[in-house]
Amino acid sequence: MSANTHETPLASSISRNLADLKMLEKATFPRPDSPVIMTFANQKGGVGKTTSAVNVAAGLAAAGLNVILIDIDPQGNASTAMGVEHHAGTPSTYEVLMDGLPISEVLQTCPDIEGLRVCPATLDLSGAEVELVDVNNREYLLERAIEQLLTEDKNIDYIIIDCPPSLGMLTLNAFVAAREVTIPIQAEYYALEGLSSLLRAIERIRNSLNPNLKVSGILVTMFDSRTNLSREVMGEVNTHFPKQLLKTPIPRSVRLSEAPSYSQTVITYDPRSIGAIAYRKVALEISQRFGGSSK
Repeated sequence: MSANTHETPLASSISRNLADLKMLEKATFPRPDSPVIMTFANQKGGVGKTTSAVNVAAGLAAAGLNVILIDIDPQGNASTAMGVEHHAGTPSTYEVLMDGLPISEVLQTCPDIEGLRVCPATLDLSGAEVELVDVNNREYLLERAIEQLLTEDKNIDYIIIDCPPSLGMLTLNAFVAAREVTIPIQAEYYALEGLSSLLRAIERIRNSLNPNLKVSGILVTMFDSRTNLSREVMGEVNTHFPKQLLKTPIPRSVRLSEAPSYSQTVITYDPRSIGAIAYRKVALEISQRFGGSSK
């Protein structure tokens, strides 16, 4: 009888993790032919939106790609996870939107990962929703700033934008600036209801403000393979959005929750954890979807 016949779930999980690590060590993350501008968005909080944005950005950069993360959420959680300064008075996304400061003058280098730079968010952004009311063409402020950045820097592979958990003016700026939307959803049925309303909002923005916007990724988070519910939600998303579904779900993981308190992504905090491996696999899948010829 084979020894694998009596393999425990824990042993099986360890074996899969080791196999995934070996695969990732050998994997090539292709560069896109042109910069990919992608926003991570969900109007529902607590679904792993920021966690997904920062760890996908870290996974891409750790593989040798040049990545910019733009934090447009006043809470600044993405900035915290990246280990960059974002206290009051720090040049940030607020100055980019309200004062026209070039993104290049705001960017900070992530201390843990080469090739990853961050446009941080400060609490000043919390007032931007009101301040933008009387600004002309306010929906296009971030788009113009990104266009200027891409004119100045020809080596950018990915620009990833982390949005607030709402559909206000800041998120609207992200949707107008982006070409791709990745939607993280929790593995529960209420998440599927929220997904429908978000897709309708994106469609309205596509029709009125940004015809190039599309949902290119749906990422299932807080996945528990032991429960029927998680598997059923994954199956439902695959049935309705087979092209958009990212095939690697993100498992529940204590390490994912711990990492930001150390001002790190899980990619550097615990690179061999199940959460880090899952996000590196997602980053690989994204790079393969958008990868082109070598630059």
